[in-house]
Amino acid sequence: MSQRWGELTSALSASANVIAVSKYHPVETIRAVYAAGARRFGESRVQELLAKREALADLADIEWHFIGHLQTNKVKFIAPFVAMVQSVDSLRLMRALNIAAANNNRTIDILLEVHVASEESKTGFDVDELLQLLDDGEWRDMKNLRIRGIMTMATYTDDNEQIASEFERANQLFQHIRDKYFATEESFNVRSWGMSDDYPIAVAHGSNMVRIGSRLFAIDN
Repeated sequence: MSQRWGELTSALSASANVIAVSKYHPVETIRAVYAAGARRFGESRVQELLAKREALADLADIEWHFIGHLQTNKVKFIAPFVAMVQSVDSLRLMRALNIAAANNNRTIDILLEVHVASEESKTGFDVDELLQLLDDGEWRDMKNLRIRGIMTMATYTDDNEQIASEFERANQLFQHIRDKYFATEESFNVRSWGMSDDYPIAVAHGSNMVRIGSRLFAIDN
């Protein structure tokens, strides 16, 4: 795993941060990836994240990112420590996160998950829905949230041109949102798209944060 991490970070250089997607992988494997140099880990289930955080409490500099669908009634469990929630897909969830962050005297970084893929199964705001939310402006009063950027996933397909088109759409949307709503906010700078099979395409189309699971956690022969 040390070799896999080294190859990945060398290939990306400084172009993108890597979130090691550790969901479904045991604590021992996470420790191995941590030892190789990873510090940012992505989980998609609250119960699993809580158990792993407790088991890895000795690794004080781990940065936990939540990357799956988050139910509002579970926000309170991760609000005390989560570094970023990448999968914010509703105003209702934003409200819950803001309240929970305030209760913990924290500001939580979030990404707005947007749906640009052709697959209906993908989650996130529709583009028009997201722009309407930003126009409405309620988010400006959520003082315990910091919107850092957007997150998306491409269609699961072998058609690289389609993947590239979807990532480019996300990149253009990010630029539009940044220029219109966050022109004075340097912290709005995260473009999270790209996974194990498509991250080179993602980086070529603006991504600066990739979520890598199978490529990193595959068992070495």
